[in-house]
Amino acid sequence: QGRMWAYTVGFTVLPHVGGFLGWFMNRKEIPVWYEKLKKPSWCPSRKIFPVAWTVLYTGMGYASYLIWNDLGGCSSKAVIPLGLYGAQLALNWAWPPFFFRARNMKLALIDILCLDGLAIGTMCCWYRINKVAALLLVPYLGWLAMATCLTIRIWKDNPQQKPGKSE
Repeated sequence: QGRMWAYTVGFTVLPHVGGFLGWFMNRKEIPVWYEKLKKPSWCPSRKIFPVAWTVLYTGMGYASYLIWNDLGGCSSKAVIPLGLYGAQLALNWAWPPFFFRARNMKLALIDILCLDGLAIGTMCCWYRINKVAALLLVPYLGWLAMATCLTIRIWKDNPQQKPGKSE
């Protein structure tokens, strides 16, 4: 029973690791570069992002634990459901360095469009295994939809921005 708590906590915390590293690596780019970009009026406040991602990462991490547990751990049955999850998580973690560090909005857009597809695929795959786990991804998909639209708008509205750190 004690070991299951460790697995629950581990799976739940895992998405936060990449999220925190992404924030830490890119935190200086936000006031220097991001704040100067033209953004739509519906762009969430900077203060919303850490709160939203904390909730979203917690939900998706716990959902991944449910899937892992239902499939008997690292079994052959878990390869595709957890592989999809891992792939979308990797793309999720890759977006901030592409967007903020490299300032490459086109690559960030390609990343988030692929991420959208993998996240939807993950949810559909998980739905057959554990409906609660799949439903825990619904807020994440909603946020990704907004983030995708925001990435598109920022990319379109800031054509003068090129990859690289020229000021």
